[in-house]
Amino acid sequence: MNKFNSIAIDLAKNVFQVCILSPDRIVIQNKQVSRAKLSSLLSNQETSIVAMEACYSSHYWARVFSDMGHKVRLIPAQHVKPFVRGNKNDRNDALAIAEASWRPNLKYVPLKTVEQQDIQALHRIRDKLIARRTSVVNQIRGLLSEYGVIIPMGLAGFKQHASQLLDPSEPRLTSRMKLQLAEAKEEFDSLSRRSLSIEKELKNYAQDHPLCQRLMTLPGIGVLNATALFAAIGNACQFSTPRELSVWLGITPKQYASGEKSKTGGITKRGNRYLRKQLIHGARTLLHRTKGKTDKLSVWIQQIVERRGKNKAVVAIANRLARLAWILLQRNEDYRAIPA
Repeated sequence: MNKFNSIAIDLAKNVFQVCILSPDRIVIQNKQVSRAKLSSLLSNQETSIVAMEACYSSHYWARVFSDMGHKVRLIPAQHVKPFVRGNKNDRNDALAIAEASWRPNLKYVPLKTVEQQDIQALHRIRDKLIARRTSVVNQIRGLLSEYGVIIPMGLAGFKQHASQLLDPSEPRLTSRMKLQLAEAKEEFDSLSRRSLSIEKELKNYAQDHPLCQRLMTLPGIGVLNATALFAAIGNACQFSTPRELSVWLGITPKQYASGEKSKTGGITKRGNRYLRKQLIHGARTLLHRTKGKTDKLSVWIQQIVERRGKNKAVVAIANRLARLAWILLQRNEDYRAIPA
């Protein structure tokens, strides 16, 4: 048993459920607290273990409670659900959070600093802008096909053909459709400018940040991947081995084991979906740049491609990049290509 009280908080917008338990796990109180009174309640408590689900506003409250001297644990939501007993309500949810926090070998979500939150917010906004831009292009492409106008795939093709179709002498489109196309192109240009502005800001940040510079020495890790890694894991000190980082990212195989039988399947796809996607994109780019190279990493990639094919090789490369990133951050050294 630990010598600290346990405080489990079920986060919400306005009314929070706070469950306080003694070191021997006896419920002292389990009550609702308003947002205005939550900080004062925690500030009057002795140093305790504060457990919360990693969800909406959890990192903000974690920083607030850490500054008060409490030991904060952010628990992935999927690890809390199995401990809910009885009806689904705030009291039982808070108890489930407390029970999950006592689970041995549970990996907690790393606490993000304000700086990491800034960089993560830039990535989230950029990702949304790109999704909206793609949606605009796909919609216009589909609508124009009903007029017999087929626009090639790609952003460059859309920009070029959209400008041509807006010509007053273009006979295939009506004036009404040209007006809608002009507004769609204006929206496309606005989304492109905003995403480029964010990319420029990320680039400027990466140039001045030592951890990002160190990560960018790794093949397949550019500005986007380096800043995304920093926003997600910081200096990666919360992972004791490189495999733990790979498992957290969900790029390790699933295991099915019972008794003497054990087999593996596809990757688990747990953890940070955006970061996993970015690493796989970087791995795919690296795959096409290894031809003719004789360093150890390039030779290993070529061998993986020959044995397992390109798609499986890309995931294996992403796994390798994550592990190498952990090694560089822990050793405080840049990547150096080693001859095979």
